[in-house]
Amino acid sequence: MSSVAEKLQRKSQRSVATKQVRLKLVYLDFWSTLKLSFLISVCLGIVLIVATILIWVLLDSLHVFDSLDTTLREILGQPTFSIQDSASLVQVTGFAFVVAILNVVIGTALGAIASVLYNLSVRLTGGLLVGFTNQ
Repeated sequence: MSSVAEKLQRKSQRSVATKQVRLKLVYLDFWSTLKLSFLISVCLGIVLIVATILIWVLLDSLHVFDSLDTTLREILGQPTFSIQDSASLVQVTGFAFVVAILNVVIGTALGAIASVLYNLSVRLTGGLLVGFTNQ
């Protein structure tokens, strides 16, 4: 029986002879780029909505809104003023949802435009040179 260290040493001795390959990226598929940018935009939209909810709940649990209400009541002179009337959790989440949908549309469009621009620029630059190693 050999130890783990001996196995790792044998494996590292075998991987010394790695082969390097240099390839040029000369084309980005439009539909693949569109799908990838859509998925990334959807993920970022979900992160935006969840982060907005968590930040609102954190601010509410730390009573930031209450102290802001008392400060604004003193400044404005209105005893019935409440910041949570205009910035409740439902309204803030709805606004974050609208912004997330707009970000998905814009992010998807920008990903598609970027692939078209890259494919056009390849004619001038020759493509992106990428190096790979075989391990």
